[in-house]
Amino acid sequence: MFKIFESKLSPLASRQLTSAVLILLGGLLLLVMLLFIHIIQGQTDINIGTTINAIVAPNDELATHNIVRLMRLPRAAIAVITGCAWGIAGALLQTVTRNPLASSSTLGINAGAYFAVAATGIFAPDLFARSPVLVALTGGLLAAGLTYAIASGAQVSPIRLTLSGVAVSLALASFTALLQVFYENQTTGLFFWGAGSLLQTDWSNSVYAFPRVAIAAGLALLMSHSLDVLLLGDDMARSLGQRVQLTRLSATAIAVFLAAVAVSVVGPIGFIGLVAPHLVRLMGCRPHALLLPGSAIWGAVVLVAADIFAQSVKTNLSEIPVGTVIPLVGAPFLIGLVRKTANLDGGKGRTALASSHRPSRRFSYPLLLGTAIVALAVALVAGLVWGGITLNLSQILATFLGGGTALSQKVIFSLRLPRLLVAIFAGASLAVSGLLLQGVVRNAIAGPEIVGITSGAGLGAMCVLILLPNPPVEAVAIAAFVGAFVAFAAVCLLAWRDGLSPASLALVGIAVSAFCSSGINLLVVMAKLRVAQALVWLSGSTYAREWVDLWRLIAWPLVLLPIAWIFSRWLDIMALGDDVPRLVGIPLQKARGILLTIAVALAAAAVSTVGTISFVGLIAPHAARILVGTNHRKLVPFAAILGALLVAISDTIGRVVLAPKEIPAGLVVAAIGTPYFLWLLWQTRGKMA
Repeated sequence: MFKIFESKLSPLASRQLTSAVLILLGGLLLLVMLLFIHIIQGQTDINIGTTINAIVAPNDELATHNIVRLMRLPRAAIAVITGCAWGIAGALLQTVTRNPLASSSTLGINAGAYFAVAATGIFAPDLFARSPVLVALTGGLLAAGLTYAIASGAQVSPIRLTLSGVAVSLALASFTALLQVFYENQTTGLFFWGAGSLLQTDWSNSVYAFPRVAIAAGLALLMSHSLDVLLLGDDMARSLGQRVQLTRLSATAIAVFLAAVAVSVVGPIGFIGLVAPHLVRLMGCRPHALLLPGSAIWGAVVLVAADIFAQSVKTNLSEIPVGTVIPLVGAPFLIGLVRKTANLDGGKGRTALASSHRPSRRFSYPLLLGTAIVALAVALVAGLVWGGITLNLSQILATFLGGGTALSQKVIFSLRLPRLLVAIFAGASLAVSGLLLQGVVRNAIAGPEIVGITSGAGLGAMCVLILLPNPPVEAVAIAAFVGAFVAFAAVCLLAWRDGLSPASLALVGIAVSAFCSSGINLLVVMAKLRVAQALVWLSGSTYAREWVDLWRLIAWPLVLLPIAWIFSRWLDIMALGDDVPRLVGIPLQKARGILLTIAVALAAAAVSTVGTISFVGLIAPHAARILVGTNHRKLVPFAAILGALLVAISDTIGRVVLAPKEIPAGLVVAAIGTPYFLWLLWQTRGKMA
C-alpha cells in the first residue's frame, strides 16, 4: 500500500515522505526506549518486573507501585508534554522570525514567564494559583513583544533579534534575582524550580498541561500550509492570498502559549526549542506538516534523555534539575549552528554603533569631564557619611586629619573607604571593558555578560567555593580570573572563521555564557550551597571588601586603563567597517586581539573581586556616548568615571535602604540600570546590529 502511494509522488515528495517516516517512527521508537529507561530509573531500586506490574496491575498498598505510578510515570509524562511544547514553539518562532537562532529562551519568553511567575507568587499568590498559565503567558508575551520591539527597524537580522532577546532576558533575570533576595522566605524553592525541574509527586501537572498543549499543537498543525507559504517571503505569500500579519501573529501567540504552559509547570528550560527543530531539518524534513510533529517528538526525546542523565548524577542531598543539564548540550549545538550559519548580521558589514549617539552640543568635553569627577567625589563622600552609623562632614574631615574617635576611624578606614574604593575601581574596569567589547564587536548591546566573561569568572569562583572547604579569598579571585580568560578564549577559538566576526563572537559568547551558567547552577545544587549565599556572590557585592581586596584589584585598572586609552583610537577606525582599518595599515585581527585581551583582563579583575555585577559594562558606555560622542579617546576616561559612579552609588544605596540588612551592589545596579537599559534599547532600535 505504501509503495503504491509512494509511486504516485514525485521523487522529491517521495524522499520527503521517506524522511518523515524515518523521523517520526525513528523518533517515536527512540522516545519509547528512553521512556522505559526513564521509568525504571530512580533513587529507589525497583526491578523491571515490579515496574511493569505497577503499570499493568497496580496495587495501592505497595510503596514501590506508588512510586512508579505517582512519581516516575508523571515525571516521564510531563517530560514528554513539555518537550513537545518547546519543540513546536521553537519551530514556530524560527519560521515566523525567519531566524535559525530563535527559540523561547533566546527571545526572552522563558525569562518573561519566569519573572511573571515569581512576581505573582509573591504579590498575588491567589492569581497564580487560579491560572499559572495565564500568568506565565502574560509574562512571556510581554517579554517577546519587548524583544521584537527593541530589535525592530529597517531589517531584523538574526543577531539583532537574538541579542535583544538576551538583553531582555538579562534584565528580567535581574528583577527576578531582586525578588529572590528581598523575599527569600516567599521564594524558597524558586531557585531550584527556576533551574528547570521535572520532579513530580502526582499527575496534576500532566493533567493540567496535556489538553492545553494538545489543543495548541493541533492549531499549529492546521497552520502548516500557511507557514510553508510564509517562508516564501511576504510578497510571495500575499500574492498567493496569504494574510501574512495574521499568520505571523497567530503562530507567535501559539508558540508563546506553548512555552508559557511548559514554564508554568516545570520552570524555564532552554535550548530544546532551538535544538529539536534543527535536528528535524537536518534530517531533510522541512514542510511544517512534518516539521511540527517531528520537532515535538525530538523535543521530547531531548528532554527525556537529559532527565535520564540528570537522575544518573547522584548527590547526597538533592537531584540535579534537568534545566541545568540541557545547556550543556544545547550550548555546543548553538555554537555549531553559528559556525554553520552565514550572514548572521543580515548582510550588514558595519553597524550604526558609531552614529548611534551624537555628542552633547551644549557642554564642552572638559566641563562634562570635570562635572563627572566632582559627582564621583560627592558620591565618595556620601558613601563615607551614610551607613549603619551616620557621620557628619566635620567628623570625617577630623578623622582624615588624624583626629576623630576610634569608632569613626574604624568605620571610615576599616569599613567604608576600602569598599568604596573597590567599588570605584571595579566599576571603572567593568565600564571600560564593556566599551572596548562594544567597539570590537560593533554591537551596542555587547558587554562582559554577553560574551561569556562574567559567567566564566562566576563558574571559576564557584568551583573553588565548592571544591575547597573554607577557601581563601585569594583562591576565589584567582579562580574567577582564570575562569574569565578560559571562557573568553573558548569563545574566540570557537568563533574563529578566517578571523573574528563580530556576529559570531557575540553569539558564541551567548552559548558559552549559557554553558557556564548551567555549570554554576549544577555546582550550587550538587553542593547544596545556601541559595541566598550563592545568589549574593553571583549578583555581585562589595560587602566586607578590605584594603587587601583593593590592592589586589587596583593594579589592573591603573595599568590597563591608560593602555586602553592609547589603543582606543583603533576603535574609531574599526567602527567604519573591516576594510577601512586595512586601508590605513591597522592589522585588524591583531588590533581586535589586543583590545579584547585588555577588556577581558579588566572585567576578570573586577569580577574576581566583587562578583558578577552586570549592566555596568552595558550602561556606562552608552551614557558616555550620549554625552561626549563617539571619540574613544574621550570615551575611555568618561565611561570609567560613569562606571565608578554607578557602582559607588549602588554600594551606598545597598547599605542604607534596608540597614542593617544589605542589598548586594550588583542588584542595586540592576535595579537602576535595567529600566535605563531597556529605555536605551528602545531609543536605539533600528540602529543596532
